Amino acid sequence: MDVLESVPNFSEGRDSATIEALDSALSAHARVLDRHADPDHNRCVFTIIGDEHQLVDALVGAVKVAIERIDLGRHLGEHPRIGAADVLPIVPLEPADLGRARAVAARLGAELGALGLPVFIYAPPERGPAFYRTGGTDRLAQRLATGELRPDFGPARLHPTAGGVLVGAREPLIAFNVNLRGTLEDARAIAAAVRERDGGLRGVRALGLELAGGGLVQISMNVEDYAASPLQVILDAVARHAQARGVELAGCELVGLLPAAALLPAAAERLGLPDLDVSQVLELRLLES
Repeated sequence: MDVLESVPNFSEGRDSATIEALDSALSAHARVLDRHADPDHNRCVFTIIGDEHQLVDALVGAVKVAIERIDLGRHLGEHPRIGAADVLPIVPLEPADLGRARAVAARLGAELGALGLPVFIYAPPERGPAFYRTGGTDRLAQRLATGELRPDFGPARLHPTAGGVLVGAREPLIAFNVNLRGTLEDARAIAAAVRERDGGLRGVRALGLELAGGGLVQISMNVEDYAASPLQVILDAVARHAQARGVELAGCELVGLLPAAALLPAAAERLGLPDLDVSQVLELRLLES
């Protein structure tokens, strides 16, 4: 497969004109498969595909829009961030293409650095996005000023309105959120219980956030290893910890797209088909022919 995927995240989930402008910039060069905007997070996430040149051109164009239209100094939202164009992952659709994805990320980083943004090439798990976002932009500015951190491309200071940008190559992940009728303390405690960092489920990164617009709280998760931690196992764990705290589940949310293989374990368990696999899914078999 010649195409690669990118899932750019921008710090705007409320202004429809800006979201449309970002969409237009991306779709001018690459194919936009999905768009998700959240006013509580104040963030929009796109899923795009294209070859190396198409992805770089699309992302550079969209970042120019973000620099022009998003002022991080006036930004309010629940999701941690370091920039107007916060994180731009390049994702291989085939494991053998990870090297290609890394090369594209480096080329993209150089072009964004030339726009005056400090660009950090992130490398999970040790230096994933949380490594740079912890403490917010004020803390990141201090780390740059003291020389604790240096960008991989661009100036060693944050852009006055657009901040910085994270660029990297990574395997596919699933952005999966569970909403609760509880307190922020509940959400943070449950997030800590299920995330790998604190002894929870393998490949799960989780934050407890407040959704002021809906009167709910949320377990916001990135599932980096859905084979080790299937979605139904994660949901069961969240439900179990929520029940222990007397908290009611209020629904789930998928941000972006997910591989069909991630749904099969849940379907297999529900239908009593333990040997169900992707070879038995009609549409996937047709794509192979």
